[in-house]
Amino acid sequence: MSIKIGIAGPVGSGKTSIIELLTNILSKEYKIGIVTNDIYTLEDANYLKSKFKDSSEMILGVETGGCPHTAIRDDISMNEKACRELELKFNPDIIFVESGGDNLSATFSYELVDYYMYVIDVAQGGDIPRKKGAGLLFCDLLVVNKTDLAPYVDVDLKLMEKDVKENRKNKPAIFISNKDKKSFLKLKEWILALM
Repeated sequence: MSIKIGIAGPVGSGKTSIIELLTNILSKEYKIGIVTNDIYTLEDANYLKSKFKDSSEMILGVETGGCPHTAIRDDISMNEKACRELELKFNPDIIFVESGGDNLSATFSYELVDYYMYVIDVAQGGDIPRKKGAGLLFCDLLVVNKTDLAPYVDVDLKLMEKDVKENRKNKPAIFISNKDKKSFLKLKEWILALM
């Protein structure tokens, strides 16, 4: 049985890039399946298939046709079907389920995934942790992405870290950048601890 990890967050926060980097890191030791969600296209799935040609059959795209968080929280049937298909055909160790880009209220149903992370990025503004939202507050892991952009968008990372701690209480958060591959090792450690 695969462990299923959901990845949600606003449009442009870096969900697909995170999946790409994590798959590169983890696929040396684990078999990875991926389910992406887009409203009207298979854009994210096609992008990932172009990056992982050898395992492109283990990447399925879901066209939700409507509100992204509905397909990961309320009517999860399309995503459940895609996950089952991957499990039956390939028996992956890990399945990443990427939500379509959504607002701060997006949360996953635990009937669909075992754990989920919520991704924000510093370019969206340093005040995002103070705006809260169910996705940010209740996810199993908050990922603050694109930390390398902080100086260019006038975001104080120390203040953002403080706001994350205050609003998340004791729940974990990780600050990462795809320019700093070592930061992704923390994300890998979090995933491996779940298995």
